[in-house]
Amino acid sequence: METLFRKAGVKDAQLLAQLGADTFRETFAAGNDPEHLQQYIANAFHEAKLRQELAHPESRFYILEAEGAPAGYLKLNTGSAQTEAGAETAMEIERIYVRSSWQQHGFGKALLQLAFDQAALHNRQEIWLGVWEKNERAVRFYERYGFVITGSHAFYMGEEKQTDLIMTKTR
Repeated sequence: METLFRKAGVKDAQLLAQLGADTFRETFAAGNDPEHLQQYIANAFHEAKLRQELAHPESRFYILEAEGAPAGYLKLNTGSAQTEAGAETAMEIERIYVRSSWQQHGFGKALLQLAFDQAALHNRQEIWLGVWEKNERAVRFYERYGFVITGSHAFYMGEEKQTDLIMTKTR
């Protein structure tokens, strides 16, 4: 199967908005109130918001293409782009999304490896991410790759307050 990772630019905002909304809905629709889910999607994956994120010098997006179609993406943050105040030696994985039709093909692992490679390239000593406490499958996935729970923070799904576990891996 032919796969490609490419760095995304501002021109990819519409694609990332659709890909993000689709994958987020696929992953979280079953466990969340539809109205709150739609509020979150409308805000987080608004094309203009994604253009701003893509233009931020301390954020990087990578699109995964499988068989010529977008299958997922990765968003990495350093410095002031991190969603929590982080050390200058840290890198955040803010989003690691794979379409449900492409899951179980090793793409999550491949995107995670890309994050590890970028952390090494940019001399980041820690990689961290937030994962919904009820997403046990994702928590187990990250634990397999050396992440440990180091804290938590509030995450708002629309108006509903939820808890994300902070998971960290030290290189």
